[in-house]
Amino acid sequence: MFKAVKTQLSYVKRALSNICIVGAGPAGFYAAQHLAKKVQETQIDIIEKLPVPFGLVRYGVAPDHPEVKNVINTFTKTAQLPNVNFYGNIELGKDVSLQELRQFYNIVLLTYGADKNRSLNIPGEHLTNVIPARQIVGWYNGLPENKNLKINLDVETAAIIGQGNVAVDVARILLTPIEELQKTDITHFSLERISQSKLKKVYLIGRRGPLQAAYTIKELREMLKLKDCVTVWRTKDFDNIGNDIIEKLPRPKKRIAELMLKSVKEQENLEQAKVFSPVFFRSPVNILGENCVNQLELAVNVLKGEDISSQASSMTEEKELIDCELVISSIGYKSHSVDLSLPFDDKKGIIQNTKGKVDVGLYTSGWLGTGPVGVILTTMSNAFGVAENIIEDIPKDNLFNTEKPGFSGLNAILKEKNIQIVDWTGWEKIDKYEIAQGEKTGKPREKVVDIKVMLEIAFS
Repeated sequence: MFKAVKTQLSYVKRALSNICIVGAGPAGFYAAQHLAKKVQETQIDIIEKLPVPFGLVRYGVAPDHPEVKNVINTFTKTAQLPNVNFYGNIELGKDVSLQELRQFYNIVLLTYGADKNRSLNIPGEHLTNVIPARQIVGWYNGLPENKNLKINLDVETAAIIGQGNVAVDVARILLTPIEELQKTDITHFSLERISQSKLKKVYLIGRRGPLQAAYTIKELREMLKLKDCVTVWRTKDFDNIGNDIIEKLPRPKKRIAELMLKSVKEQENLEQAKVFSPVFFRSPVNILGENCVNQLELAVNVLKGEDISSQASSMTEEKELIDCELVISSIGYKSHSVDLSLPFDDKKGIIQNTKGKVDVGLYTSGWLGTGPVGVILTTMSNAFGVAENIIEDIPKDNLFNTEKPGFSGLNAILKEKNIQIVDWTGWEKIDKYEIAQGEKTGKPREKVVDIKVMLEIAFS
């Protein structure tokens, strides 16, 4: 294997070639890192729709999880390599077509992620204060498209549908004491809104049982330790979970189950505290209200199947109503197609691919190719794997046999359209400005949320 790779690399080094990576999130940067290290004489251009890099790390990671954002340091080192360039404010499908990119570059790798919401597809989803979790995450993280989100927090009860880490993140941010959030890079407008919030209780609703909950033990621990907040479980949800079942679980699931059971036994109701209430075996079937939501109708589920890890939920005729004035759907993200020529699976929300390969010279990685699964490390593994597959394909598919213009070709058509391109130096100006603004109020940074302002700073 080692000899084969060495032979391929010697071929790669002799070639004049260009690679374009579309999307400056984790998948894009990890792929660039691997390719830059292995394919040394290739120019790698990362283009991004927004003027700023880092994608989900910047706009998806919770403000109170700064340690997760440390990966930005690694991405910065990659961007500063001599054969890697970052070009922001370029939107594929609008400013440049996929066909044009493939004309300019020997290899195009699509990593633009999953930026759409999965719908609940139930009555009442259109009511005021029914909001996708993705929009709320974007709102408190400074994603420009969500800066004017209309969310009413002058309410006492919210119901979050979904039990993944994003759902728990949203619950935690909405229930965290304001003095804790003030230390983070949360946006100033969401901080102000949350400081005036009357929210006292957040339900976290899942269609299956405690053993199938998708959140990690880290997220659960944070909720259990949240200041001025108590976790209240429905003890009936744990009736059939005994030690005999727990002992058979994989270690990660076993640890979560043990922590939940420990919390169930120790739980207490404190009248002055806010409440986090996980609810299992329930599926939303109707959101009720005239203009604004005031109730959520749930179907009671039972689980079917012998294997605990793969048991499916089945709705019964029994229903339950809960009072709530805010409903947040957190049932997953999905990608979209930027070009009709792409073999896009609308149901799964991914580009159809084989180990990242879509066509000769065209690849995909990250959530666009796998669906929204795993954490940043999962994306890293996928990106490295796809990058390695690209390297193996270079001599096999003669990907570098034709000399192509690369960025000079792209730049020519962007100039004709008067598109302002933000390079790495432009991003560094924005970065410096945000940090300086944050220092004024004791925050690590205050993100710029207006694209026009971003461009003004980048070109100042």
